[in-house]
Amino acid sequence: MALPDDVFEHGPDPENPGWRHWNLIDRTLFNGSVMGKLITRVDDDGKARLRMFPERRHENLQGIVHGAVTLSLIDISLFTTMHTIGSGNAGPSVTVELSTQFVGGGKPDRPLDAVCEIVRETGSMVFVRGIVEQEDHTVASFSGIVKKMKRRPAS
Repeated sequence: MALPDDVFEHGPDPENPGWRHWNLIDRTLFNGSVMGKLITRVDDDGKARLRMFPERRHENLQGIVHGAVTLSLIDISLFTTMHTIGSGNAGPSVTVELSTQFVGGGKPDRPLDAVCEIVRETGSMVFVRGIVEQEDHTVASFSGIVKKMKRRPAS
């Protein structure tokens, strides 16, 4: 299922050849107002990659990327993965489980990437696993399950 053009901006990113935007048109919603610009691509190994660009507002008191920001990137990456390397049936859907292990701190001066693969996709569920990395530095590993919801008829 294609993403609606009136809700998502998902075209090529001219500033980053080979990458596509993954941004809501309404920047006042969570993704835009909290996360900032997000871009995605499918790597040569077939894994989906979602990138964010940390800013000062994403830091905690230790000067590293806040864990909540990393968790948000992971959660959004589940849906990016469904859309880019899964069946494409990414919405409407909800996260039903997310397990994360933080193994390092994210540096606010470098892009932060969630790199994902689909373990299994059924008609109603998608099982994803991945890592969050900055170049060769691992920040977190994770697995998540997304439930595909049935569209409700218009009332």
